[in-house]
Amino acid sequence: MNGPAPVPGTGTRAGTGTGTAARARTAPARAPREIAAPGSGGVGDSPPRPDGTLKVRGEFAYSSDLWMDGMLWGATLRSPHPRARIVAVDVSEALAHPGVAAVLTHEDVPGSKHFGLDHIPDQPVLAFDEVRHQGEPVALVAADHPETARRALEMIRVDYEVLEPLTDARRAAFDPSCPPVQPRGNLVRHQPVRVGDVDEARTRAEVVVSGEYRVGIQDQAFLGPESGLAVPAEDGGVDLYVATQWVHNDIKQIAPCLGLPEARIRMTLSGVGGAFGGREDLSMQIHASMLALRTGRPVKMVYNRQESFFGHVHRHPAEMRYEYGATRDGRLLYADVEILLDGGAYTSSTMAVVGNAASLGVGPYTIPNIRIDAYGVYTNNPPCGAMRGFGAVQACFAYESMMDRLADACGLDPLTVRQVNALSEGGVLATGQVVAAPLPMAEMLERVRELPMPAPLDTADPLDPLSLPGGASQTTRGEGVRRGVGYGVGLKNICFSEGFDDFSTARVRLEVIGGRATVLVHTAAAEVGQGLVTVQAQIARTELGVERVVIQPADNRVGDAGSSSASRQSYMSGGAVMTACRAVRDRVLTLAAARLGTAPGGLCLAGGEVVPAGGGAGVAVEDVLGDAVIEETREYHHAPTERMDPLTGQGASHTQLALCVHRAVVDVDVELGLVKVVELAAVQDVGRILNRVSLEGQIHGGTAQGLGLALMEEIQVRDGLVLNPSFTDYLIPTILDMPPMRLDILENPDPRAPYGLRGAGEPPTLSSTPAIVAAVRDATGLALNRVPLRPEHVAGLA
Repeated sequence: MNGPAPVPGTGTRAGTGTGTAARARTAPARAPREIAAPGSGGVGDSPPRPDGTLKVRGEFAYSSDLWMDGMLWGATLRSPHPRARIVAVDVSEALAHPGVAAVLTHEDVPGSKHFGLDHIPDQPVLAFDEVRHQGEPVALVAADHPETARRALEMIRVDYEVLEPLTDARRAAFDPSCPPVQPRGNLVRHQPVRVGDVDEARTRAEVVVSGEYRVGIQDQAFLGPESGLAVPAEDGGVDLYVATQWVHNDIKQIAPCLGLPEARIRMTLSGVGGAFGGREDLSMQIHASMLALRTGRPVKMVYNRQESFFGHVHRHPAEMRYEYGATRDGRLLYADVEILLDGGAYTSSTMAVVGNAASLGVGPYTIPNIRIDAYGVYTNNPPCGAMRGFGAVQACFAYESMMDRLADACGLDPLTVRQVNALSEGGVLATGQVVAAPLPMAEMLERVRELPMPAPLDTADPLDPLSLPGGASQTTRGEGVRRGVGYGVGLKNICFSEGFDDFSTARVRLEVIGGRATVLVHTAAAEVGQGLVTVQAQIARTELGVERVVIQPADNRVGDAGSSSASRQSYMSGGAVMTACRAVRDRVLTLAAARLGTAPGGLCLAGGEVVPAGGGAGVAVEDVLGDAVIEETREYHHAPTERMDPLTGQGASHTQLALCVHRAVVDVDVELGLVKVVELAAVQDVGRILNRVSLEGQIHGGTAQGLGLALMEEIQVRDGLVLNPSFTDYLIPTILDMPPMRLDILENPDPRAPYGLRGAGEPPTLSSTPAIVAAVRDATGLALNRVPLRPEHVAGLA
């Protein structure tokens, strides 16, 4: 059976397909199914994760495992140049290749030719005038085998006029003569922060310290590559099964490009193999949909590792200049700061990253006079966007390095200088926002000071090579190895900021299934490995007193849940599930009261029964419900925030703040520049522990990514070209690189948050990096003003 005819006005590069409407409506193999949360456990417990055993056994269905009879394989042709004008594209040879069903270029985009994450649709679906970064998509192929698709890509002829790329972020920001990367110019956002009078305070300063700091490009390095399946539907729409972080925002970007109403795009979250911000932007979603709609057949796309490095955004590299003035006893008088962030070719989340860097640019410290200028710019370097702790990570490395420099200049202990200037509840951020919840920073610093230290280096005789820098390569027997200790403090905003109406939606249904009361929880919140499925079930058990909880697949049949980013899902989707459950509970109690002839206020739900609040015999929920089905849908909104003033940076721009303190102990071979992290200790205030095991995993994971940024992770770019797009050359920490950790977890509830919780996934990423670098400084005596550290830096050769 022939596939649909080419859509008028979109070119003629469609082949024939064999898809049918019946097949298009069939769910793919290994598509997400309902998850029955096993065992028991409410808020504060640590029940086993329903996906844990499957992942350990290698049986979990990730988006790259999707399969459908008759499906095609999609592939993407990408630009080899960081900047070039497209003169001509010839697809005739590729289209004629046996097994190729379709070849598409920008002429075949059915709707808008641009999309974008942050309300600025500046990213082409397929490049049509100019490519602005290496790896930019230019053409698409659908074929009956992945190798056939790859061969067809090699047959597409693109005539490029190569242009000189703009790769210097400082030039992009401040040189008006350099050519614009985007028609609107090279400046994405300039956000000043102004408090007091810095110039006047400089005249009173008894100690002045300054520093210039650099942060390289870090990759999210998730193990599951971008992948998914697009299935053409009977109504002319498309069913998408993809790994993403934000179902509804994907659809808002996809629909205009496909020329379809949002209602005709149905998206189901498939197994996500890690995210860390890298799946907030679209990757293959529009491309697979275009190929599926053109051929009338399901189309699967899976990036290989090299393509993944080009197929998602990265952490913004940063150049930062800091000057602090203080009294002799270490009390800060002023901060003068410039932060320059390279956003690459397109906007992505650069606007928000700049806002974070500016508002948190001096961290959790009380400073009466502040001048901050934060800039985000376009260049022809790789596009950058969201990554765990975005904006705050870069600033934290600089301000914590400055606090160590100030301590040294004042002759103070590095923890003491932080305690002298520590922000606390009732204090004021650089933006003028009052800290409205507990922020026990001085106590946390004292607690990290009191944690036991690891055993000295020379306690083993003979020394185990694995305990030394260089490990199994046995580069030393202990000579030239010095120990260092360093500290870092990180302050991170939780949830979305600057006036964004951040909300989440949950639908909760209670009914009797198979003779047992069963709770069905449905949200569009993306489980990206953080344990959200488990937490949602814990909340449902706590609120409804019913053990059997089923979590339905995340999709767009329920309202928006927002992004699985900004450490927000336990707060926002947890709040939505809590609120919907309470609405269901109220109806159950009203129904029970009518049947029992009592007031609802005198009843409660516990242990699967409706019981009198004062004690006594209860009635099983199954008996109360009978055949009744109770369902409620609720949205949860956090307290409103404000946009930062464009001139002064003032405004209550953040929902919640979270704090983590790290101590790092390292051994350094000062001759070879090799570093072994011996131990990492963390003190973190989480408000309320919902699930200790998951929480500890978040602290460990965030710390590991901070270690990677400190010592090894960097995308190497030269003249706009990526030099190391592979896990052979882009190094991430392994289990041998991660040391033992000591955790001290505090619970100071935030009165405005559900259960008093505080988002916990990002703060450890902030503070671990400067703590490790400070420890290496302590061992070597070197300034070390960039991350990641390389051996030549640590050995004092660069």
